[in-house]
Amino acid sequence: MQQAEDFRAECDGVKALIAPLSDADFEKKTAFKDWTINDVIGHLHMWNRAAERSLNAPDEFNEMLQGVYAHREKGGTLPQFEYKWRNGMSGRALADAWAETYVEVADAFAAADPSQRLPWGGPSMSARSSISARLMETWAHAQEIYDVLGQTRQNRDRIRNIVVLGVNTFGWTYAVREETPPGPMPFLRLTAPSGDIWTYGDESTVERIEGAAEEFCQVVTQVRNIADTNLKVTGPVATDWMSKAQCFAGAASPPPAPGTRMTAA
Repeated sequence: MQQAEDFRAECDGVKALIAPLSDADFEKKTAFKDWTINDVIGHLHMWNRAAERSLNAPDEFNEMLQGVYAHREKGGTLPQFEYKWRNGMSGRALADAWAETYVEVADAFAAADPSQRLPWGGPSMSARSSISARLMETWAHAQEIYDVLGQTRQNRDRIRNIVVLGVNTFGWTYAVREETPPGPMPFLRLTAPSGDIWTYGDESTVERIEGAAEEFCQVVTQVRNIADTNLKVTGPVATDWMSKAQCFAGAASPPPAPGTRMTAA
């Protein structure tokens, strides 16, 4: 699956980003819920392993998932569970473990049947959707690290996987809020990192979202508020969607407030 290679390449970029960091640097707090870089890498590490287990050992995946549920029912936080799961590993040792695991995950999914159904924390997913979700989450959480380190990411056209997730979850944004979409999905005209133009939806509609594909990805993954992008949003449906777009699973989540998720000076 090309998505597995795209996931590998995205992880390679994050690996290069954190390569110069010391153990102490991993304790820097990001703008996402005060998670440290350790929390971010630990989160990606555990859920990458969970995805691999869902593919190769579903019973072990379900056991892991039940452990998460039990921990949270007792009032524990997800970072606390993930810290315990990795036995307190942090810093360079954690980065090395995460890097070793993502290679295993990419290899496993590259050889998988794309249509194979895999268990997850909700409805089952195809293997293609599962590894696409791992790419999306890696890209989204890595933004926190780029931001706190004051680095600007150079995106590649593999972010089209995230654009597709954003398009496919137009209805999910409303379903998770027990709402009905106020109209059909707006037309998208997005400029890829390469300069290619990507379009989705009915071009004849007056409801439109236009601009950089990177910024569309930032909005649907909720790493930026729409007000902090240069996307051109036309029409009430497009405006409403971009005010709360959510391409990831879980409970309804509000986007960050304007001006709170930015690249550090």
